Formats: sequence, C-alpha cells, structure tokens
Amino acid sequence: MQSPAPLPAPPARISVIVWNEFRHERTRPEVAAIYPDGIHATIAAALAELPGLGPTARALDISTATLDEPEQGLSEERLAGCDVLVWWGHRAHAEIEDEVVDRLQRHVLAGMGLIVLHSGHFSRLFRRLMGTHCSLQWRVAGERERLWVVEPAHPIAAGLDDCIELAQEEMYGERFDIPAPDSTVFISWFEGGEVFRSGCCWQRGHGRIFYFRPGHETFPTYHHPQIRRVLANAVQWAAPSSARRPDRCPKVEPRERLHTPKDCT
Repeated sequence: MQSPAPLPAPPARISVIVWNEFRHERTRPEVAAIYPDGIHATIAAALAELPGLGPTARALDISTATLDEPEQGLSEERLAGCDVLVWWGHRAHAEIEDEVVDRLQRHVLAGMGLIVLHSGHFSRLFRRLMGTHCSLQWRVAGERERLWVVEPAHPIAAGLDDCIELAQEEMYGERFDIPAPDSTVFISWFEGGEVFRSGCCWQRGHGRIFYFRPGHETFPTYHHPQIRRVLANAVQWAAPSSARRPDRCPKVEPRERLHTPKDCT
C-alpha cells in the first residue's frame, strides 16, 4: 500500500495585516490621546514586540491597512499574501463594499485566519461568516472587567494567568447571537453583573476565526500586557499550516470500476 504524501511544511513566517477603520482616532481627541497613531499601529507594535510561545511559533511579517486606503486597504493582491487578518471596526461597518466582503469571505474559506476584535462582531464579514445577527447588550460605563480563562490548555491562552483584569472597559452582555463556538477560551464578568463569551473560536471552510471582545476605543485596552499576549497567541493559532485551498465543487471520476446495469444482467 502506497504511503500518503507528506503534508507540506508550514511557511517559515506568518504574514499579518492589522486592519482598522481609523476614524475615531482622527475625530475624537480622547481616542487620539490613547492611540495617537491609530489602534492598528498599537496592535501591530504589540505583535512585533511579543514572540510566539512554544517550539512551533513562527516569526511575523506585519503590515497595517485602513478603511480610507484604495480598495479599503484590502485588495486582492494584499489578501493573496495574507495569512492572518486582524479586524477592528465600529462606526463604518456599512461602508465596507460588497466586493470587499465577498473577497474576504473567499480568502477565509480558503484558509486565511481571521481575528475579529470588539465591535467587529457587527461587521458585515463576521455576520456573514457566522450566519447570525451577532447582536448583544452593551453599556459604556468604564466598569471593571474580569476575563476568565476557561480553556487554559488552548493555544490562545498560553502564558496567561487564571484571568485578565481590566480596570475600565465597555460592557458586552449576553445573549450574544452567535452559533455555538468550536471552543470558548474566555468568559467575561463585568462590575455591573453581566457575563459574556469574550473569546470564541470557529472554523469556516479551511480558515480559523477568533473573536475577542475587549477593545473599546476610549480605554487603553490594547496597551495591557496580557491582552497583547492574547493577540500574539491568536495570530499563531489562526495562521494556516499549509497553502490556500480554494473552495471548489469539481466533477470527479470514480476511483473504482462502477457496476453498470449491463454488468448486473
């Protein structure tokens, strides 16, 4: 019996695009004071500073993109070379063009990893991939949040304590209208009493998706060391281990001889 062909070795490096609307930082001084170069720049710097954990961790090639760039920063050429897309969006979900949503969905199904942050739960891309409304309850009161690590053996939780404490964050509360996650890594408790599934994983087609709740623009969440560790871990987890596998529906010939009606007479 012939041995199966060996699986291809994963690429030596992971190509990451950090995408951000980059609207709040340019119109609201309180946001610009926390993220003077944009949320995308802060996240990109975090990924550049933190090495991956474990022997299989790969080095990163990091770039950023924003909504007001040509093709909304997400051209076919850029996505063809992207292993993981990190997405932060809030006020401009409706501005994402149909063609861009279609393009992103195709790349995720073919194997591109996707990390959706905070208000990205209501992005057109995430809602399409989930197939649900992705609605939730919310409140901005600057309250304390505790993210409990409920799957400590998951790669995204590597190097973390039992929980992450945030002094101030926006509250998101259940019910979160999402399909049942393949795994739930974090559950949040808020000072006001609500709980929320804050770190959820799925696979769609050949692509891995991670939704991570914290990150309201008026709080310095992406400067928090353990939040930055989660992002670095998530990129390593979401990155594909082999080349893209485009979604196809081919007609194929049988591997064995078929018995036709004539054979049965």
